[in-house]
Amino acid sequence: MTTKRFWIILFLWLAPAALCSAQTLRIAAAANLMFVLPAIDADFAATHPGITVTPVFGSSGNLVSQIEQGAPFDVFLSADIEFPRKLIAAGGADASTLKTFAYGKLVLWSTQPDLPMPTIAAVVRNSRVTRLAIANPRTAPYGRAAREAIARLGLLEVAEPKLVTAENIAQTAQFVSSGNAEAGFVALSLVLAPNLKDRGRWLDVPADLYTSIAQAGVVTHRAAGNESARAYLEFLSSPPARSALARFGYGTP
Repeated sequence: MTTKRFWIILFLWLAPAALCSAQTLRIAAAANLMFVLPAIDADFAATHPGITVTPVFGSSGNLVSQIEQGAPFDVFLSADIEFPRKLIAAGGADASTLKTFAYGKLVLWSTQPDLPMPTIAAVVRNSRVTRLAIANPRTAPYGRAAREAIARLGLLEVAEPKLVTAENIAQTAQFVSSGNAEAGFVALSLVLAPNLKDRGRWLDVPADLYTSIAQAGVVTHRAAGNESARAYLEFLSSPPARSALARFGYGTP
């Protein structure tokens, strides 16, 4: 057998195994993660070269519904811990993999240069603020936190007529960025994103005004036994992932 023929046969023998070893992980991720996750995924890819990560972003509640209806996701990264627990209770995820990987922060943001922003209450009460954006409280944990903060400040009555409800927290930020809302309650991670960090001003919403936004991940039932999915979830606690999360304003366990 010639050397050339030997290498051709060896290639044909090894190629199927190489193809089988390559793997794609489909990640269902809360919309607030849309800017930080690419950085985390790039670091994950550097240490796991045989795995391709494909994220899909949306509101946590809608993603749960999609998974329950058979959407082929391997890992679910929620904006809170309650939606993963709901998925587990429905038999859609592995309870042993449930993991809190970050703590989100809520801010009130505006891109209106001449809008005074001394306090949250002053912004909400300002007659110039006719549209106040929040994410859907039923499906988006950041929206639920925003409504909770508004209520604890005693501002629901004045805020209600102004509220513009977005499908998820990324769309909420879009409403504010585009000027379709004069102000809005959004995730700090979004206003720190490269394309938004130099736009507008924001006020931190005190953490005691809303239930802690403990962001959690879980391996879906579809990926039960998938070590790559477990490895991805564990990677969220690694130094590179924690560093990326901190850059975007998240707290980490």
